[in-house]
Parts: sequence; structure tokens; C-alpha cells
Amino acid sequence: MSKPTTRHLRQYSEFGLCLSLRVTTMVFMALFFASFPVLCLGHGFPVDTLSRDVCIVGGGSAGTYAAIRLLDSNQTVIVVEQQDRLGGNTQTFIDPVTGAPIDIGVVVWHNNTLVSNYFQRLNVSLVSINELDSPFVTIYPDFQTGQLVPGYTPADPSSALQGYVEQLLKYPFLDDGFNLPDPVPSDLLIQFGEFVIKYNLSAAVSLLFETNEGIGNLLEVPTLYVMKYFGLTLVQGFGSGFVATASHDNSELYESAQTVLTAANAVLLSSHVISTTRDDNGAKIVVSTPSGLKHIQCKRLVLAMPPTLNNLAPFAFNSTELSLFQQFTATGYYSGLIRNSGIPDNTSLQNTAAHNIYNLPTLPCIYGFEATGVPGLHQVLYGSTVSLPVAAVKAEIIKTLKRLQAAGTISPTLPEFAVFVSHSPFLFTVSVNAIQNGFYSRLNALQGVRSVFFTGAAFETQDSSLIWQFTESLLPRIVG
Repeated sequence: MSKPTTRHLRQYSEFGLCLSLRVTTMVFMALFFASFPVLCLGHGFPVDTLSRDVCIVGGGSAGTYAAIRLLDSNQTVIVVEQQDRLGGNTQTFIDPVTGAPIDIGVVVWHNNTLVSNYFQRLNVSLVSINELDSPFVTIYPDFQTGQLVPGYTPADPSSALQGYVEQLLKYPFLDDGFNLPDPVPSDLLIQFGEFVIKYNLSAAVSLLFETNEGIGNLLEVPTLYVMKYFGLTLVQGFGSGFVATASHDNSELYESAQTVLTAANAVLLSSHVISTTRDDNGAKIVVSTPSGLKHIQCKRLVLAMPPTLNNLAPFAFNSTELSLFQQFTATGYYSGLIRNSGIPDNTSLQNTAAHNIYNLPTLPCIYGFEATGVPGLHQVLYGSTVSLPVAAVKAEIIKTLKRLQAAGTISPTLPEFAVFVSHSPFLFTVSVNAIQNGFYSRLNALQGVRSVFFTGAAFETQDSSLIWQFTESLLPRIVG
């Protein structure tokens, strides 16, 4: 990044003013909403009061795991989830034609003791899955032209992956949150494209692009985030296998968890936090629910939702804390199922840019259309460096299918979406300068301050098994 010159000073000054105003607005909102419970009570609005040891905001992978484990540690809990279901990005579509389940979010988990214990606790059976085994044919069109890329064959990644593992072994701390040494190793800070050249890993780039979907521009991302997302346990899983539910419906895990939490009066669905006051002794939270306002008093507050400024606004963070979260940027990631795509049921399409380095397509783009094994349905995956309007993403997907049809690569049809979901904001990152200047040390230092703890993908990576491991490491402090 170039140094700022005189002509940039006004731009930087205006940016600083905007940031200051935005943070000031956040603080004002927090102070206003802090008085909201008193205003409600003083004007006759009904507010039910609940007392819990721990309140968890967010019922995705991290929040649900924390709730079950805290219940098992004899803690009283309540989960506040804005959706009408638990599970976050673990989403399953049931085909109305065949009744077959198709996972369109989380597909597999690591095969380890922590995972198996969690599933046993919730009485959900697991089976082994090898992600490298596929009965389907893959073809390689350039989605910009719709035509197959002549003579393209993916490189054999075996030796390059071995070299990648050798580099991963230098950084054993990467599978345990962002507990980075000071100084941060220089190789973790360079763009991944430079890292690939430095260690001769080009043969693995195509595989890394496919399996790091949602990471943004792979070759421009700091190597730290690639190694977090595609870490040692993930590489080992490609050799030893992963696990998924025996029913092939991964949402079963969260349906079971929801049953357990409902029985314990420990979950509020379709609900959101309006305001919070908190100190070292606990927190008081006002929550809007379908049955009215609830006032929750708790000893500990666990935030397990994406740490966007909008999400954090009701939680009484000060300007210094908010300016830290302001440094995050997040990618966009989308998943859907296409019916009547024109693609044969036994065929997957991988987007292959004919004239780009390593044949990687330019984001925003479709990663590919994947055969599901269910007749007439293909999964589509789409990535961008920022969140995009869902309507715009869907329109681009249909436009691409028409382009493939016009080129004769697939059959002419009238494609339609069976289902489409946004997983945005997806991967949270900060700049190299922020990493060097101790961003993650300051972020980690917020754990436990005024009774709040954080967990989720922004504090680990987009990997449920590792998120559970990270959450597990926080439990003694939360309970204590």
C-alpha cells in the first residue's frame, strides 16, 4: 500500500470524520437504548423478566454449541436468535419431488472426539464422508464465454499440498483462534499469491480456490487467513475423511439442539436484542420477541453473531471498542439450488477462466454448478469480496446459465431457483497493518470485559468444528 500524499489528506480527514460520526452515533444509540427498559416499565409496557446465568445472542454454530455445553455444566442459559430456527449457515433443503435432503450450507465436520461427543449428546448419528470421492463428471467452461476451456485439466495437487502442509506445521497456533505471536511471522502477512510463488505451490491453487469458497480474492488475501480457513485439520480430513449426519440432513443436529433448549426454556426464536446495560457483575438485556418484550438479567453475556457494527449497536460498547470492530471487512457468499438448469444430472461445472493466472475466475463470480445426486437439481455457489444484493446475484447466475446454453455447453432450458440463501457477511478480515499493529491481541483482550464474551467465525474461521473447539476453550472463563 502506498503512503498517503498531500492530495490524499482531505480524503483521509473526511474518512476520519465519517468514522468518528459513525462511532459517536453507535455510542449515542447504546446510551439511548440503555434507558429503554425504564421507559417501557414507566409507561406500562409489559416486560417479562428472566434470570439466567448466561445469555447467548446468536443461535448458529457457536451459540448453539455454547448453550448445550453450558446446560451440561449446570448453568441456566437463554439463547436469543433472530431467525425462526437454530443452525445459522447449516441449512438443508428437502426436495418436494423426491423427499431427498440436500445440505446447502455446512456439508461436513471434522472426524474428531469433540465432534463425535457433541453429536452423541444430541442423539444424532454420524457417517464417514470422503470429500474427494465423487461419482460425478466435472467439466471446465469459462463462465464469461460459456465455452469449454480447450485442453484444460486440473493440475495434480499432491506434491504441492505436501509443501503446503510443511508450511502449516510451522504455525501450530493457527487452529486455536487468533493467538498470534508478536511479531507476526512475515510469511503470514504476505499476499497468498506471493506465498504460492515463494514455496512453489501453484499446483494446489485450483484445489485451494475450490475449497476456500467465500474467502474473497484468494491470491490477494493475507496468507494468515488462507491458512486459518484451509488449516492442518482440514488437509488431514481430505486424507482421513470427514463426517456428516447419517440422515444426510445436517440440520438434524440443530433440530435436536432446539428440542433440548426448548425443554429447558432456554431459547427465544424470531427475537432480537433492543438494549443492554452491563458491568463486571453481569448484564441486563431487553429483547423483542413474538410474545412481547423480555428483560433478561444474566451473569455473563456471550455474543455469537457476526460482529458487524449494526449487530453490536445494542450492547453498550464504547467508542474505542467500536473503532476496533470498525476495522473488519467481510466477504459475500451465496448458495442455492437450480432446477431445470440444462446440466446433466451426473455433471458438475467448475468456473475456469481461460486467460487468468491459474485459471481462477475474477470475483464476484460463480464458483461452479455442482451435481447433487437428486434428479433435476444442481447446487450453485457464488462469492464476492463484499456483500451484494441477493436479487443481483440471482440475476447474474441466470444470465450465466443462459450464456452456457447459448454456447452449446449445456442444453437450452428455463432455469429456476428451488431455494437460494445468503451466507453474508461471511469471512471477516482486517488489513495487514492492523494485524501487525496488534489488532487480534486487542480483540482477544475484550473477552470477559464487563461480563461479555465473543465466539464465532470472526474469532476463529468459517469451520464449525474449529468454532466449537474455540468455544470450548472459553467455557471455563464463562462459567467461572
